[in-house]
Amino acid sequence: MRMSLPRTLPRLIATDLDGTLLIPDGSISARTRSVLERARAAGIELVLVTGRPPRHVAKIEGAAELGGTAICINGALTYDLDRELVLSEERLPASIAAELVTALRARSPGICFAVEVGLDFGWEPSYARHRQRIGAPRLPVADAHVLCERGVNKLIAIHPQIAAEELLRCCRDLFTDRACVSYSGAPFLEIGAAAISKASALAAYCSARGIDQRHVLSFGDMPNDLPMLEWAGHSVAMGNAHPSVLAATDEVTLSNADDGVAAVVERLLAG
Repeated sequence: MRMSLPRTLPRLIATDLDGTLLIPDGSISARTRSVLERARAAGIELVLVTGRPPRHVAKIEGAAELGGTAICINGALTYDLDRELVLSEERLPASIAAELVTALRARSPGICFAVEVGLDFGWEPSYARHRQRIGAPRLPVADAHVLCERGVNKLIAIHPQIAAEELLRCCRDLFTDRACVSYSGAPFLEIGAAAISKASALAAYCSARGIDQRHVLSFGDMPNDLPMLEWAGHSVAMGNAHPSVLAATDEVTLSNADDGVAAVVERLLAG
């Protein structure tokens, strides 16, 4: 169903980063930065909601100035960019993570893993062979079972011969109610604690500040954004969005390359 933009300003704008707020080179355009600064001046709070870990969000020029808080790792960790402080986090228990590693290896031999644990990250030796520009790990390079011993905010699974969406289709039954698995357009699956999503973290954030979901405007482009888009009072898909997102939102804007977020917010501020 397509709905017109709300007649009143939202109290909060929640936006995904990659494929949504960021243009294809990974930056925030001057136009988008300007209009979001105007939105904040008008009293609208901005929250970045992303699958990225905090260290990747912090590297985006201008991100902290637009919004001091980022909901990271698909809702598993909320981070204060200004104070460089973890505000809250949820982990997939170590026992469940270990069970999933074993089950995924049996189902898809050759699969390999990495983990996000708080502000630490690490991977198996085989993972590094299939990923480029991943930097230096903050955990010892080790088998996934060792990496999962403290529980994980995110268990990352990649297969060198199977695309992420196909891997999700053939393995979805392994997760059921034990974990939340999502696909963000990257070449891997992202696995977190059951019932944890961008929506659950955003709902908790808004509840703590007395912000009703009806007054939240959200933007996204990939399946991992769907819970947030479905929760928010008004949802907007980017023109470049995944078909499942295009079918589920209240409206569709321009692509991220054409500053689709800015186009909607400009119209809202002018309205």
